[in-house]
Amino acid sequence: MSKKKVLIVEDNADVRAGLHLLLKAHQYETVLAADGLMAITEAVRQPPDLVILDLGLPAGDGFYVLERLRALPHLEVVPVIVVSAREALKNKERALKAGARAYLEKPWNDADLLALLDEFIGEPLPSGAHAG
Repeated sequence: MSKKKVLIVEDNADVRAGLHLLLKAHQYETVLAADGLMAITEAVRQPPDLVILDLGLPAGDGFYVLERLRALPHLEVVPVIVVSAREALKNKERALKAGARAYLEKPWNDADLLALLDEFIGEPLPSGAHAG
């Protein structure tokens, strides 16, 4: 079973490192990007299975990144989880309309984030197996 690749797009180095460690501990491969331009470059260079995307980014905010990902044929269906400390009410609706699959407010619960990753890109259980 190959590891699923997650692109983490977050300008805060501490948050980015924390996400990297969390996902690595749960057997995900990570690609890191600190700004919008780097996010698009990395997504094209190393197509991810899922993107965790902050909205408040330099060099193209999260909405710009989401718009660019949705415009690229090989990336348009990659699930995107938006994480943000920005005004949740208006940004959640905008992010979901722009193609995000989920929206988490900062600070999020790690278990909630991991559950979304499992839902969107988790390995299916072998037939006859039970989740437990």
